[in-house]
Amino acid sequence: MIRVLSEEIIDKSHWIYKRVVYEIGIGGERHRLTRQILDRGDAIAVLLFNPTRGTVILTRQFRLPAFLNGGEDSLLEVCAGGIEDGDAEAAARREALEETGFKLRDVKRVFEAYMSPGSVTEKIVFFVAAYDLADRKEDGGGLAHEGESIEVVETSFADALAQMASGDIRDAKTIMLLQYAQIHGLLG
Repeated sequence: MIRVLSEEIIDKSHWIYKRVVYEIGIGGERHRLTRQILDRGDAIAVLLFNPTRGTVILTRQFRLPAFLNGGEDSLLEVCAGGIEDGDAEAAARREALEETGFKLRDVKRVFEAYMSPGSVTEKIVFFVAAYDLADRKEDGGGLAHEGESIEVVETSFADALAQMASGDIRDAKTIMLLQYAQIHGLLG
């Protein structure tokens, strides 16, 4: 049995960062532990794919943590963003339009995953959605007032898989969705 003893908010300027003290039973004994947790809410990730052309839509953007950890000035990723109202599919549609300019027709929920469950509460809901060039209704690029400057990248699925294999694509949610597409034969 797990019992939370206290939660202290350390910072909530952007997301909620807190210190949690809890007790857990391990091997018949009670242990008191303290952990720091980032509560950033849940999110979506969506792979836009065109089975006829054999292409996918990815985004390229600056990520401060990746820059600080390895000097990377940008990452190539699938479209992603926060779930603001509890509706994951609505969030996938909203983020796709904001980031890529594509208005999604059919969206398929494929799985959910915790990306770093040892310290982050976020669960990501993963989607795939077929697109056609006629579905591009806006420029995309993200929201400037949120500090986003997103480049929309259309690439062949084969090139995306090669970039994943070479280490040029290093974002976990992108790797997971590209592998899902490969395993399930979404692009031939």
